[in-house]
Amino acid sequence: MTLKRKLSSRTIETERRLGYHADAQQPGLYLQVYSGVSGITKSWIYRFTSPKSGKRREMGIGSAEVRSLAEARSFVTQYSKLVLDGLDPVEEKRREVLSRRLEQANTITFDEAVRQCIAAKAPEWKNAKHAQQWENTLATYASPILGTLPVNSVDTAQVMRVLEPIWITKTETATRVRQRIEKVLDWAKARGYFNGDNPARLDGNLRELLPRASKTKKVQHHPALPFKQINRFISALRKQNGSTPLALEFLILTAGRTGEVTGATWSEVDLEAKVWTVPATRMKAGKEHRVPLCERAVEILASINTKRKPDEFVFPGWKTGTGLSNGAMLTLMNKMKFGQYTPHGFRSTFRDWAAEEAHGFQNETVEIALAHTIKNQAERAYRRGDQLDRRRELMGEWGRYVEVDQSKIKGKVIPLKRGTK
Repeated sequence: MTLKRKLSSRTIETERRLGYHADAQQPGLYLQVYSGVSGITKSWIYRFTSPKSGKRREMGIGSAEVRSLAEARSFVTQYSKLVLDGLDPVEEKRREVLSRRLEQANTITFDEAVRQCIAAKAPEWKNAKHAQQWENTLATYASPILGTLPVNSVDTAQVMRVLEPIWITKTETATRVRQRIEKVLDWAKARGYFNGDNPARLDGNLRELLPRASKTKKVQHHPALPFKQINRFISALRKQNGSTPLALEFLILTAGRTGEVTGATWSEVDLEAKVWTVPATRMKAGKEHRVPLCERAVEILASINTKRKPDEFVFPGWKTGTGLSNGAMLTLMNKMKFGQYTPHGFRSTFRDWAAEEAHGFQNETVEIALAHTIKNQAERAYRRGDQLDRRRELMGEWGRYVEVDQSKIKGKVIPLKRGTK
């Protein structure tokens, strides 16, 4: 049964007669009333003649409990325009749904892009810690805002929502977060998940929207023990027991980084040649670094090299097959009441000593000893070799310097005997 009259919110609510009720105001719109499992049910129907087949068709617009009369009339107006344009609304809707499904199938969320990007790039990184840093920073700062969004919908405004709260207060962290978002989106673009410019590129809109990081970030250097107090520290260190004090003294004598020392294996050590070779995979600059060992450094290694296998750690940790933890040296320094300094800071202690006391050595030699990357391209192009013999002399002088109690030298200049090797 089909009844025709101008529908209203009141009639829709009270209508109980089964069948189709045409809306006199909106041609093609019908309220369908039928008996369902749960009782009387009402829904909107659009009836039209297909301009392609010439046949009468109908399409559902939704439940009358969900869509209001005004909404139903609006939909019918849109569909009627399609019919006038020679299009079949049913086919167009089906095509739209299919297109949306294809689009969803061809994109992923930002969080999923992060996961896949990290998995793809992991082989490039030197250790698992790098991947963990990516995961942690992006999960903390980017994921709450970008995580559930399709990567092709991430825009500059959303990236700004991630960066603005931390750009001034945590500039170094914010800089890394931006770089990592950019890398993730570059990866997604290369995989075809979105097109267009990367909204996280600094050279795009972000450079105009954010203050320069170099003008805002506050550089925090690792606290360094004054070099004239190094003998006092070494003396206190030698009163400690265990593997950690030896590792820390070895770090000081080689001007090495914590990770380089804790990750050292016996395969890297040549006691006869007095050289420790850190492979490129464990170096910050990704380049092999040969470290000449002073007499005390050799003595430390010789004292613990008792039938050790090449793949064993020089300074083992508590668990079998592991190296000393990264925090072990700092914990020891806190125990020794030197907690205001850090193990990494001893590289600065060495650098300050070299600048003030080691006058016979060029700056380049000191920089190579610290395994620093030469930023000046011209200087880097003309560098020849790693100056192993010259650095052997430098580290020999440093080894002898730490043995001298500077507080007992009352204004006297005591020349240090330079090695001949």
